[in-house]
Amino acid sequence: MRIAVLGTGRIGRMHADNLVQHADTELAMVYDVDRASAEAVAERHSVRAAASAEEVFAASEVDAVLVATATPTHADYIEAAVAAGKPVLCEKPIDLSLARVNETARRIAGADVPIQIGFNRRFDPGHAKARAPAHAGEIGDIHQVVITSRDPEMPPRAYYEAAGGLLRDMTIHDFDLARFMLPEEPAHVFASASRLIDPALMSELGDHDTAMIVMTTASGRQCCINNSRTAVYGYDQRVEILGTTGMLVSDNVRADNVRRHGKDETEAGSPYLYFFIERYRQAFFAELDAFVAAVREGRPTSPGFEDGRLALVLAEAAYRSLAERRAVAVEEIT
Repeated sequence: MRIAVLGTGRIGRMHADNLVQHADTELAMVYDVDRASAEAVAERHSVRAAASAEEVFAASEVDAVLVATATPTHADYIEAAVAAGKPVLCEKPIDLSLARVNETARRIAGADVPIQIGFNRRFDPGHAKARAPAHAGEIGDIHQVVITSRDPEMPPRAYYEAAGGLLRDMTIHDFDLARFMLPEEPAHVFASASRLIDPALMSELGDHDTAMIVMTTASGRQCCINNSRTAVYGYDQRVEILGTTGMLVSDNVRADNVRRHGKDETEAGSPYLYFFIERYRQAFFAELDAFVAAVREGRPTSPGFEDGRLALVLAEAAYRSLAERRAVAVEEIT
């Protein structure tokens, strides 16, 4: 499958590299508003750098598109891909505005063009292998899901200025993962967020660097998400699923499994993988596998457009909870 990449920043470059390495895909061309960035990636992989996004969507040699551009362009490019009849794998979130996402949903309604949203954590081997037996009944009735997601360090100021807020940018992955792990949809959301790591910067930007969210389903099942922008010991990514007869845990990933024991330390090991591209390398490839297979076999993509929309609904419910200091019913947002 010949796939073009729109956006050649950090994650776009990774996707371009993955397409070249994947057995069933070919990097068709690249595009970025930063022409020099696009040309550098194009030269690296001996492909063409398109002069415009429109050129990509019109190109006969492009079978599908992978959108890794700035968030405000995602909805536009999804609509353009649908209009061009090209399947699209788009990075999260669809947009920072739920109203804009709903408008895109109306515009593409009825179109038979595959759309997959880049919630790559569903495809992490550990997360996926924990979910499957949990949903098959191995641990009985699922009561609780605990998702830990902590970055190793604060991103630069420019990132915050464009990200749209902790809960729409970082926690959006965890909202999707919660929906994936729970046996039913969250019905109520309660959020607590703080400015503990860099209070001055967070206050200036109106953002948060630390958060906990508790979600409850209609039957009372619970999910707790805890986020921090700084975990000095590495990129902390864990999921626990607790049931009536046991628990399943998808744990952190290290560079190796060696443990050191001595008089000054016990069970000491290598640090967790530090960067999301390293931690979720296998997940990004599995995400691509799923996209290609769904398109070729004519199956619905997963996670699809509606999954992206519902994750943003949960983020909006969390922000309303912060503002009003109460649990918010998801139906208030929808």
